[in-house]
Amino acid sequence: MTFLLGFGVGLSLIVAIGAQNIWVLSQSMAGANRLVIATVCIVCDCLLIVLGVFAVQQMQLWVPPLVPLLTWLGVALLLWLAWQAASRAWAGSKGLQTDTTTQVMSNSKTALTALAITLLNPHVYLDTVFLIGGVANQQAAPLRFMAGACIASLVWFSSLTALAPRLKIWLNSAKRWQLFDGVIAVLLGGIALNLALQ
Repeated sequence: MTFLLGFGVGLSLIVAIGAQNIWVLSQSMAGANRLVIATVCIVCDCLLIVLGVFAVQQMQLWVPPLVPLLTWLGVALLLWLAWQAASRAWAGSKGLQTDTTTQVMSNSKTALTALAITLLNPHVYLDTVFLIGGVANQQAAPLRFMAGACIASLVWFSSLTALAPRLKIWLNSAKRWQLFDGVIAVLLGGIALNLALQ
């Protein structure tokens, strides 16, 4: 159960469409080396998740009330993200907007750009280090939670890069995008409720 909770929390945070996911999709659709992109994103995510779990564990020894506080902040963040997704689903949109003029870069430049987009994004630290680290340390088996969150990253970025051409067609539909946002809103809300009840 702890593993599945880690997977659910990790996946719900990763799939929120932000700058990183838009860039990954655009490059993958343009024909960039998808294996390079997926590898950099997965390795960065997993390292930050591991760092978060062990850093928060250490902080818990120094400041015991910190972990419950991080968990409640995590619940608030998940509810806010759920509200945003629900609002987008209600209002509708034009579908996924990616850059159709993307130029394919060399493998080394692709890897460096993926590193920059991942590590210079402040949300990645909030999500992986503080939120996942805080929630993991509230569990009886934090390492299982950590493993679930890392597997979620592996599944998401592997799927996103491998299925990019099909996703471009599927998510260009406004109705399908509304459905996607609706599902994300329910998933985020459910996980937030689960964490609050614990």
